[in-house]
Amino acid sequence: MKAILVDVTRCTGCEKCVAACLDSKDIDPAQAANDRVASRDGLSARRLMAVEPIGSERFARKACMHCNDASCVSACLVGGLTKSPEGPVVYDSQKCIGCRYCMLACPFHVPRYEWEKNTPLVRKCDMCIDRLGQNLEPACVAACPNGALMSGERWSLIAEANLRIAKKPDVYIDHVWGETEFGGTSVIYVSDIDLEELGWGKTQSNSIPSLTNPLIEKTPFIGGGVAASLLAVNWVIKRRMKLAKEQTKSNTNSPPNSTGEEI
Repeated sequence: MKAILVDVTRCTGCEKCVAACLDSKDIDPAQAANDRVASRDGLSARRLMAVEPIGSERFARKACMHCNDASCVSACLVGGLTKSPEGPVVYDSQKCIGCRYCMLACPFHVPRYEWEKNTPLVRKCDMCIDRLGQNLEPACVAACPNGALMSGERWSLIAEANLRIAKKPDVYIDHVWGETEFGGTSVIYVSDIDLEELGWGKTQSNSIPSLTNPLIEKTPFIGGGVAASLLAVNWVIKRRMKLAKEQTKSNTNSPPNSTGEEI
């Protein structure tokens, strides 16, 4: 499974990776520049990658994390998003119905919607899966002049990340972001500062689908129980209405007694 290693200590914020991404997707840099100003994190339906400042001296690549057990894939009703065997989470615009559940499900808030178009699509980084098929590095990795990005097999990059930490324990935080968080991601980080600002926060190892699937699996039974309860309540109400109607009819048809009162 292919992955990308991001070394925050080597990133200078030059955004050559962003420029390479725009070029590989034939996106107008001028339009993307406007999106950079308007977007809170630099991502948009045109800017599929951003370089975000972390603290006062650090920068880090932000794009789709290509989670191993992706919540966007789990949330998609029609199979418009899939985790490919190569590693990237890929999007099929022919299947997408525009529900945008993937945008709500993503813990990193990455997928973006083409709001300005009449036939909008969801857009996000696909890790240059077409280039991977040609044994080429993703465009962002190939363009990085400082070695802040590295691509390869995920297991190999995790080993490389741990090796860097072991060699320079006084520089790196002893943690590989993405190795286990949210079930593991195909974009992993090493850094000398905390990456909470990138969306990691106080994460845990379980993927979001693994947390929600037990409830989803019980949904038919829960729904059946609710439906049965509603039918029971409906039967009771109708029964009472029927009895009340019969009582009213009985009182109306009762003959009067000797005093003129109905009996």
